[in-house]
Amino acid sequence: MTAAERATRTREADALCARAFDDAGCPDSGVALVAVGGYGRQELSPYSDLDVVLVLDDGVEPGAWAAGLWYPLWDSGVEIDHAVRTLAEVLERSGADLRVALGMLDARHLAGDPNLTLRLRTAVLAAWRRDARLRLPELRRLGEARAGRLGELADAAVPDLKESVGGLRDGTVLKALVASWLVDVPHADLERCRQGLLDVRDVVHSVAGRSTDRVTPEYWPEVADLLGLADATAAQRHTRALARRLTHISRLTWRRTDAVLRRPRTSGARRPQLQPVAPGVAVAHEEVVLDRGTAPSSDPLLLLRAAAEAAERDLVLAPATAARLARETPPLPDPWPAGAREIFVRLLASGPGLLPVWETLEETGAVDAVLPEWSRVRLLPHASVVHRFTVDRHLVETCIEAAALIRRVARPDVLVVAALLHDIGKGGRTEHSAAGEPIARLVARRIGFDDREVDLVAGLVRRHLLLPEVATTRDPDDPATLALVTTQVRDREELDLLAALTEADARATSEKAWSPWRAELVTGLVRRCGAALQELPPPDPAPASVVVPDTVRSGAEHLVVEVEPRPAGSLVRVFGRDRVGLLADAAATLALQRVSVRAARAWTQEVGGRDVGVSEWTVEDADLDAAVLRQRLEAIAAGRVDPADRLRRPGPTRLEPIVVVRPEASARATVLEVRAADRPGLIHTVCRALAGLGISVRSAHVSTLGPQAVDVFYVQEHAAGALTDRRAAAAAHAVRGALAESVAPR
Repeated sequence: MTAAERATRTREADALCARAFDDAGCPDSGVALVAVGGYGRQELSPYSDLDVVLVLDDGVEPGAWAAGLWYPLWDSGVEIDHAVRTLAEVLERSGADLRVALGMLDARHLAGDPNLTLRLRTAVLAAWRRDARLRLPELRRLGEARAGRLGELADAAVPDLKESVGGLRDGTVLKALVASWLVDVPHADLERCRQGLLDVRDVVHSVAGRSTDRVTPEYWPEVADLLGLADATAAQRHTRALARRLTHISRLTWRRTDAVLRRPRTSGARRPQLQPVAPGVAVAHEEVVLDRGTAPSSDPLLLLRAAAEAAERDLVLAPATAARLARETPPLPDPWPAGAREIFVRLLASGPGLLPVWETLEETGAVDAVLPEWSRVRLLPHASVVHRFTVDRHLVETCIEAAALIRRVARPDVLVVAALLHDIGKGGRTEHSAAGEPIARLVARRIGFDDREVDLVAGLVRRHLLLPEVATTRDPDDPATLALVTTQVRDREELDLLAALTEADARATSEKAWSPWRAELVTGLVRRCGAALQELPPPDPAPASVVVPDTVRSGAEHLVVEVEPRPAGSLVRVFGRDRVGLLADAAATLALQRVSVRAARAWTQEVGGRDVGVSEWTVEDADLDAAVLRQRLEAIAAGRVDPADRLRRPGPTRLEPIVVVRPEASARATVLEVRAADRPGLIHTVCRALAGLGISVRSAHVSTLGPQAVDVFYVQEHAAGALTDRRAAAAAHAVRGALAESVAPR
């Protein structure tokens, strides 16, 4: 089935309509027969209806010929959807009913007065363009309603080629958006997808022997044969690829339409205003693009950075930018540097903003540059009907679900990478968990995880079905049930990761896969296994020691900053007379300089009978001036600069911060564990809140894992020991409140 055959069907239908018009004795002036909808677009499938309207000029009364026109069409056996309207009635109905307006945008002359058809088309298009800003929001709502009913063609088990998201209806809507003159689309891609889906629909009509847009599973083998494809899976992948591309074009066009509708009307073209948001990356008209003067060939992290910024900000990653970066960005080394892995984790943990960005990476070929293993599962249908998405889409959805659970785990970076890879073994003959483990191990090692982290990722992929299988098929009170889990899961950290992955996987599968009953069974099993895996508290960290500068030893200088170059960044050391608030000031200094902190630790060191506060900061910035940092630190310490307002970030975070007291973690200090969205000034906010209570930070262990900071603070009463339970609770409350306040809207 080809466009040529559709053209032949259209010519035959046109001839039939013109002959009926002439035989009925319709007037040649003031009356026109027009095709609308799919017939107007010349897209007739074997069993399509003919949508036609007999249009009368204002003042023309219909005679017997208006009724006689339809009899020969009915007698021919063709299904017709017909109406008789005056020109004024057509325009009125188009203005009142959006569906009628869409059909009339494709009006095509069949017989009668061509001037009347021309006036009709001109008036319909003029009204559409005039009222577009008012009508497009309604058109958007209609599309969202269709999506809620039918889902996405690329992922549905029984797709609707016309009404599903990414189907032929969306192709028609895109043409209407272009007709509004507000936005444009990539026409070649749009037409390729539309014509491809029309070919599939023609074949489905032939297989079914009737008019239908739904492709049931038993149709796929014959569809494949008629399309000249290898098998049913190839036919599904072909169809779903067309739909996914059309879905991407549609989402991108609607995002751009929404941006246009939000902007005030202007006369003339507006030059995009670039707002730099990261090295080499800027935002223009709500899309992430390259900043001026950026050379992709000089920065191997640029593709990942642009994608992460777009996903975290829930903005469009401009397809032209993604395609250029995929072509020109140098390949990442094997293994990746730590900075690349951190950006990749930020992308995966960005939440709902991940999906449109990942689609752009897919459609521009950029995913293959980052994760070549993705081709194994691209557009792969799930064997189980319980899944609502194809395998690749399910993996992305699992990442989105996992992003909401990262506060529960100590290693969110491991969680989201395992979420992306947990079904990567599907599509072969080997059980997919077993097949996926070596692939996950290879990917985890390449992106820069160490041996233990590689084992964690691979183990999660291998055992991602363990908890639901055991919870739903074994007696929870039988000791052997716990043994099934605890003999395979090494420690509580891995159990927590497996529990979060299980929930994310189930939620991404379908609502039924994470029912309250199933959730309760899994949660109960995890609770019992956690008690069995309870470990002894870790020992207090060994005290650190470095050479303190002579000027600090002698008391000649109160504050000293040293910068030591390191691969892919620097190590910053801050020395000063030990006091409550010193660490907060050091953290503020780096935050105000927009220095990106990857890790930090702090301690008190006795030198010559006096206590010296020391902190070390591993940062991404390679070009730092110690003198500038010291000058800023002294201004903050002296109270000349208050960093609080400058570090306030507008808008709430997606996940609330978690602050927990760990009484079992140390015998000499009170341990506060803080998990919060990584951002400038986070460490300063925590330390300042503690200093406000007169609590001293004796040791700090800070790490950034993708989008989440996991910071552990060993705190004491100044010149004393661990906090009382009451003081510990007050400290946790103060830190939690400070973090919440620091991200509240102004």
